[in-house]
Amino acid sequence: MYKKLIAFFNRHYRRYHDLMFYSLTLAVIVLTTVLTVVITREKNHLEEINSYQKEIYAQDFTVGQKPAYVALQEAGLDNVEVSEIVDKLNSVVDTRKLQKNDTYSISTDADGAFAMLLLNQGLTRYFVANAGGQLVAGKSDVEIHTRVKSTAGKIKDSLFASMLKDDVTVPLIVDLTDAFSWNIDFNTETRNGDQFAAVWEEHYTADGTITGQDLVAAMYKGQVTGENYAFYYNDEFFDQTGKITKKMFLKSPISFRGVRISSRFNPNRMHPILRIRRPHLGIDYAAPTGTPVQVVADGVVTFAGKKGGFGNYVEVRHANNYVTSYGHLSRFAKKTKRGAKVTQGDTIAYVGSTGLSTGPHLDFRIKQNNKFIDFLKMKNRNSALRSVPEKQMADFEEMKGLYLEALNDALIKAQVVQPAAQAQEENK
Repeated sequence: MYKKLIAFFNRHYRRYHDLMFYSLTLAVIVLTTVLTVVITREKNHLEEINSYQKEIYAQDFTVGQKPAYVALQEAGLDNVEVSEIVDKLNSVVDTRKLQKNDTYSISTDADGAFAMLLLNQGLTRYFVANAGGQLVAGKSDVEIHTRVKSTAGKIKDSLFASMLKDDVTVPLIVDLTDAFSWNIDFNTETRNGDQFAAVWEEHYTADGTITGQDLVAAMYKGQVTGENYAFYYNDEFFDQTGKITKKMFLKSPISFRGVRISSRFNPNRMHPILRIRRPHLGIDYAAPTGTPVQVVADGVVTFAGKKGGFGNYVEVRHANNYVTSYGHLSRFAKKTKRGAKVTQGDTIAYVGSTGLSTGPHLDFRIKQNNKFIDFLKMKNRNSALRSVPEKQMADFEEMKGLYLEALNDALIKAQVVQPAAQAQEENK
């Protein structure tokens, strides 16, 4: 068998020799071609990568600092190219409506050729880019992330100062006081040692920029105020029983910062300037000139102007025959005019010392059916307007449970209260 196989190859050597030669030659050609294609493709890919990796020079500006077309000219671009870039940007955003604090950057490559213009306006980014010699434009929204944060502590000097020490932002502190503004007068009812806690959602971008903070739960426990809760649900704050925290009247016409009551409702008060016994039918809030004054309830402005010893004076009519007045003002808010409708919490004026006044303060008064009332002793000013609907109460209770747990965790973390297990151990 072996000899026959050898004889077969010897007889057909030339034919198979030629066939093998041609086959090997073709294989070499194919392999060379493939390698050439692969090498060329890889070379082009590397060149493409290198073109993208060219050094880019970027400069940042604000619109108020320098208009974009000026920055483009200073980057070495000619007027025709500048005009084309600006026109392309106008196709995605109205550049006439840009704000002074809007930021933008201009990028050029090592050869000075335009690469990109990136404009940041709020949470939207607009761009014009050089894509292979063609200008393209577009926009993209900045992605916003959300995380839950909390704080807790004890009052020392004031709620404002105590929360600032924990690096809580001023708007968030104001939100907390607003949530309790119908139940707690932060001018008169806070005491050192009172406890507070807050939980909020913090919104931020990928680079860590904080875009907003939304208070979702708060607690204030005080010697005078007792224990108060506020839980955000369906665009309103509700207390622990499901009643809305918003009441007919705010507890004070001025926020808590740097304010004190210098004179109370007193039918036998000695007037500090006239030196005669004259009833003081309101409350004086001593505060720096320019402190905002808030209207305590929805109503209609019936008077805004000068009125004798009250100086600059505002009077507002409310439901159920209530009328509030605000005197010794430094100036009025723009919308505070006779006949104007105002909403509870609106700033209607600013503290001053006009008229018969020994210093900057607000003279605040309230009357019903033309009879003056001691605002601090009104029994019905805190009546709740409405509650969580019955069919939503189970959902509210579930959410409240989660918020209460978060508030308690914040108090424990801040060492304001002890964990239950630890407290039980120490009481043994």
